[in-house]
Amino acid sequence: MADSDTSPGRRQLPSGIHEAVKPGCALLRLETTQSREGVLDGAWWPRSRDIGAELPDLLSALTEHLGPITRVGLDTVAWDTLPTRIVVDDRVVHIDSFPVGDDTILITRGDGDLFSMLVVPPHATPEAARATMAQAVRADNITGAEQLLLATGTGRDPSARRARRE
Repeated sequence: MADSDTSPGRRQLPSGIHEAVKPGCALLRLETTQSREGVLDGAWWPRSRDIGAELPDLLSALTEHLGPITRVGLDTVAWDTLPTRIVVDDRVVHIDSFPVGDDTILITRGDGDLFSMLVVPPHATPEAARATMAQAVRADNITGAEQLLLATGTGRDPSARRARRE
C-alpha cells in the first residue's frame, strides 16, 4: 500500500495507551529511518528535576527499543544538577549541556542517530500531561515542545524558571 493510501488515523496510537501515563513514564514514537516525520520522537514525564534519579530508568527503557544510548543532551538550568556521565546497564552514557530549554531532551544512539523528546514538567496534572504527550507522539505533529506545553495548558515548570533567573 502506498503512503498516500494510508489514512492519517492509522498512524496514531490507540487512545487507551495514553490513559496509563503517569509521572516517570515515557511515550515513544520510534521511527528509526532517515525520513522520520514530526518534530518530536517521544515524550517523557519525569517525577522530579533530579536527573540522577530520573534518567537511569528512561535510558534503560530507551535502550530496550533503540539499542545502546551514547549521549544525552539537556539544558543545564532545567535540572537540579547535571553530571557529565552516568552508568546505565553497565554502559557509560555521556551527558552534554545544550541550551535546548527545560522542555526538551536529546537522545543519541550510536554515532549520531538523534531523537528529540518533549519533557513534561513534573508539576503537570495527569490530564495535561496525557494530552501533551499524546500530541507529541503523533506522526503528523509539527508543533515544537514549548508550543505544545502552552497549547495543552501544561506550561513551563515554575522551578525551572526560577533557576534561570538566579
